[in-house]
Amino acid sequence: MQQDEVAARVRQVIDAAGVSAREFARRIVIDPSKLSRSLNGTRRFTAAELARIADIGAVDVGWLLGSAAGAAADTDAAGRTAAGAAVTASPVRSASAPRPPVPSPEGGRPLQIVRETVRLIAERGFHAVRVADIAAGCHTSTAAIHYHFPGRDELLEAAVRWCMDEDTRRRADATAGTRHAGDELRLLIELQTPRTEQQRRQWCVWLDLWAEAARSTTVGRLHVEYYRQWRGTVADVIRRGVEQGVFRPVDADGAALALTALIDGLASQVLAGEPDGRDDGVPGTGAQAMHDTLIAHVDACLTAPTAD
Repeated sequence: MQQDEVAARVRQVIDAAGVSAREFARRIVIDPSKLSRSLNGTRRFTAAELARIADIGAVDVGWLLGSAAGAAADTDAAGRTAAGAAVTASPVRSASAPRPPVPSPEGGRPLQIVRETVRLIAERGFHAVRVADIAAGCHTSTAAIHYHFPGRDELLEAAVRWCMDEDTRRRADATAGTRHAGDELRLLIELQTPRTEQQRRQWCVWLDLWAEAARSTTVGRLHVEYYRQWRGTVADVIRRGVEQGVFRPVDADGAALALTALIDGLASQVLAGEPDGRDDGVPGTGAQAMHDTLIAHVDACLTAPTAD
């Protein structure tokens, strides 16, 4: 089947899901730019991606590919689908096909796998997490995990991308409607302070990301992409604050680099301390101390002096 026909059928699945292409990319756990290139015909969908699309859309891989022969050739070559999966000529999956369960409203099996992977990475570290552990947490088999994510590299990349997307979404939700740049910067600092279990879990994943970025080209690119976006967000807020007269006339990019580096360094100290973020008898190592230090930095280096 021609690549443009596969793309057309994937578009039908996206339309039927009633979500944007970006949201659908999040659900099948790939970068939105990859989905866009595949839909535009400049990139081929991988067998694993088609499997996830079929799972989320409750359709058959064979229907996406247009024929049983085409489905078998593609999936056998990649070695990523369950043996003997039934293929039909319609978008309705055969009842006898040995496929994963019908996807949940939250995004289906791939998203469940990624969320469980993130939880385990935060708890144990990526290299201590086995595929069997992820399967147990998802109440499924290791074969089902490999069906969606053939290797650990794919799992790590998907987990990192999901964390990046969730972090960006939380920032956008928290600061929506905030017009005062000073208030917005303080909100961003609060979001980055690991007070809650969720915030600490997110930071633990970032620490693993830093270590992997030094060894993995793929993860390194994700690291660069995320921090470019994060520093850009902070710089934009500082730039807007300068225009509002809230902040001093500083180099916004340089100030953002300094502030985000300070956040990273302080957060790593907090995570090495008490689980609840207390000081543990060492001044300056708790979550509140981190928050106070960051606010003091903003007041000393950024906040414009008020007229007497």
